[in-house]
Amino acid sequence: MKHLHLFAALLALLLPAWAQAQVVTTNPVFFTENSTGVTITYNAALGNGALNNFTGDVYIWTGTVTNLSTSNTNWRNVKSPNFGAADPAALMTRVSPNIYTITLSPTVRGFYPVPANETVLRLGMLFKNAAGTVVGRAANGGDIFVDVNQATQAVRITQPGSTGAPQFVTAGTSVAITGTSALAANLTLTLNGTTVTTAANATTVSGNVTPVAGYNLVKVTAGSGATAVSDSLALVVRPAVTTAALPAGAKQGITYLAGGTSVILALTAPNKQFVYALGEFNNFQPLNSAYMNKTPDGNMWWVQLNGLTPGREYAYQYFVDGTLHVADPYTEKILDPGNDQYIPAVTYPGRLSYPAGQSGIMSTFQTNQTPYNWQTTTFTRPAKSSLVVYELHLRDFIQRHDFQTLQDSLNYLQRLGVNCIELMPVNEFEGNDSWGYNPSFYFAVDKYYGTKDALKALIDECHRRGMAVVLDMVLNHSCGQSPMVQLYFDNGNPATNSPWYNRTATHPFNVCYDFNHESQFTRTFSKNVMDFWVNEFRIDGYRFDLSKGFTQRNTPNDVGAWGAYDQSRINIWNDYNNHMQATRPGTYVILEHFADNTEEIALSNAGMMLWGNIHSAYDQLSQGRNANPSYAYHANRNWQQPNLVSYMESHDEERNMYAALTYGLSGAGGYNTRNLGTALARMEMNAAFFFTIPGPKMVWQFGELGYDVNIDFNGRTGSKPIRWNYYQDPARRKLYATYANLIALHKQPAFSTGAFTYQLGSQSKVVHLTDPSLNVTAVGNFGVFGDQINPNFQSTGRWYNYLTGDSITVTNTQALLTLNAGEYAVYTNRRLTRTVLGTRAAQATNAFRLVAAPNPASTSATLHYELPQAASVQVSVSNVLGQAILSLPATRESLGQHTLELPLDKLAAGVYMVRLQSGNLQQTTRLVVSK
Repeated sequence: MKHLHLFAALLALLLPAWAQAQVVTTNPVFFTENSTGVTITYNAALGNGALNNFTGDVYIWTGTVTNLSTSNTNWRNVKSPNFGAADPAALMTRVSPNIYTITLSPTVRGFYPVPANETVLRLGMLFKNAAGTVVGRAANGGDIFVDVNQATQAVRITQPGSTGAPQFVTAGTSVAITGTSALAANLTLTLNGTTVTTAANATTVSGNVTPVAGYNLVKVTAGSGATAVSDSLALVVRPAVTTAALPAGAKQGITYLAGGTSVILALTAPNKQFVYALGEFNNFQPLNSAYMNKTPDGNMWWVQLNGLTPGREYAYQYFVDGTLHVADPYTEKILDPGNDQYIPAVTYPGRLSYPAGQSGIMSTFQTNQTPYNWQTTTFTRPAKSSLVVYELHLRDFIQRHDFQTLQDSLNYLQRLGVNCIELMPVNEFEGNDSWGYNPSFYFAVDKYYGTKDALKALIDECHRRGMAVVLDMVLNHSCGQSPMVQLYFDNGNPATNSPWYNRTATHPFNVCYDFNHESQFTRTFSKNVMDFWVNEFRIDGYRFDLSKGFTQRNTPNDVGAWGAYDQSRINIWNDYNNHMQATRPGTYVILEHFADNTEEIALSNAGMMLWGNIHSAYDQLSQGRNANPSYAYHANRNWQQPNLVSYMESHDEERNMYAALTYGLSGAGGYNTRNLGTALARMEMNAAFFFTIPGPKMVWQFGELGYDVNIDFNGRTGSKPIRWNYYQDPARRKLYATYANLIALHKQPAFSTGAFTYQLGSQSKVVHLTDPSLNVTAVGNFGVFGDQINPNFQSTGRWYNYLTGDSITVTNTQALLTLNAGEYAVYTNRRLTRTVLGTRAAQATNAFRLVAAPNPASTSATLHYELPQAASVQVSVSNVLGQAILSLPATRESLGQHTLELPLDKLAAGVYMVRLQSGNLQQTTRLVVSK
């Protein structure tokens, strides 16, 4: 979550300056930073109205925008020290109900703690009660700004007041106009270029104008020629609204017409009076050509724009009822003046410039776009029962946090063996640095992660490798930048007539503004979102955040009641699931639900998958405490379908490795789970008793390397250190290999067809998978002291330790095994080839990895390599011409990791190729020798 003042500064960009002028006025109109007696007047009934009819003290919370500010909304030199406390120097005087004033004394500059090297350009302000719990803002929740004159000539239309704001008037109406000048000058008032009146050597000019039908421009000019300055006001006599059906084939949002010179824009906004489309195609003016038609049901507004330049990208907004500018909820790309500037060009090249003189988030459209050329045209999704999902957050997984770098990293995930990647939200959310659960635009890829084609290329490559892609989708709520929130907003909450949102959330743990999923408007919008990503981006499914919130049962503070069986919620999800399966059969639907088990059974029986949080049990086991993870098995919950996506960690959970290192127990013989090597070994044992339980699984990023950074590091949702260097650590690499091998085992058909039994209640645990094709027995001592356990092998005979390659002969299935603290094994009744570093397909080329260190080297270098099985090893060195320089004797070595000292005393300075040969496999590395 962002700090309050930063969040407000971002929201300020939603509002044009003219909309704020009514909330705050100043006397005098023009003032400099050294002016005395400047009075600010605040009308609490306007703006967001949070302090409307408030009876307590009201304080101004204010700062300056200076020449050292990073943007024209970046505050510096804040007046009061603490937002949550009363500051007597910022107390306002109540002149009348809802009207408050404060005089900046001794001067404007002197009122603020402004250093001598700064020039005050603007004043930023909010208004609040003493505790800062009730805050008056601009109409859409943003900061309020007032410009500070720089002792130069300026002019402003002070009547009718909203300088620069289009004023809508009735035909034939006479409008009184007054213009005020900062300095005495020759003033001229014109209407549509025709002089109405003048005033010589004056500071004010006044006159009456009668606008004609359509768009009219009133201008007050001070001076003449190159030194003239002016201010303008649009007066609009709008036509009657035309009722017309949306043209056939048109849809909500943008419909591109053949030829590339026309589009149809359509906005759902029932109960509004009129709407214009304003954009670069009409210089953002409310012209009749962009005046929108209303559909016969009164729910939608649409207009066809013609004469566009094919291939050009246009920025635009909707202008609703003459008061509100909003972006298109269906836009596939936005321009955000507050955040786009911080997105590097390498992540999003060729970013469109924000249109000068405008404010607020812009939507965009572009005709004749080049469609993405999909390389993988057929893809079969992995069966739900064998899914191994890898949940990741781009910001915290790869340094450049973009789709291209993730695509370049897919070898790592493929070697691990995961067959599904789950991306935390990548549609546009508020700000750049976020988990993404504060959504605002549902059809636009967040530019912080890259272009839409880069996301398509990532999905395309995942499919080529046999990996599905799931998007984390947030349809429980929207945040304040959402156009749908802004269209119906009242005193800090969605209005009661909002087609989509509840005025107050119906359930606990809500964030931002709560969708009403019993509304047909919300149902239609949500289904359009669900259709869009599977059709346009070919994603394979969704993980729906806070799916339990899709209810109108009003339980705002009762968590237990919220989770109780809710037939309406089941009906909502069945409706959505049926729609998704009709749109694209086989789409994964994964719910973060955590409701009453009978409700989850009903959803599972309908084919939906549900998150299964087993974190607490594995967290305790990692520390050496006893816990029972059997709830990771769907049948243990009386589910008929294996649709439980169980996980030891997710983005929401503390890391098991961190808990072991921080809270772990110690036992006999110096055994201590807080020891790094011991903790990593316990992560292996956790995995052995996680992946041997049937059903879909989920892994949180870097869990396979023992990620050990506290979830609250840098704040819970703040950025975390990226630990790719862990992959080079032998002990962590062993954990990775264990994960890879267990994932490969988990994909064996027996895990979908076999019988699963377990003994998981005591310190030492056993699980069995019994199937005609394969029997598996896993044993493990999760305590910190030695123990004995009856493994109950399914049969006598030879059993193979899957993770080590060793074997044992079982003559008595009831014979006890003695296990040291933390000791475990996974046995199979037939020998399986371990994957070691990933899929068998990759084994031929990546069976072992050769590294020379140091490199460059002078006297000796150490070779590090890993063998997939016991084999003969031959090391040789050649020069760049391919001539053999050195050959070491062949040796027989066991599977696993090895090191070998390579003498360099007989080698001259230069570049050499070191080759490691093992059977039919070989690996080569480059070595620089310096003397």
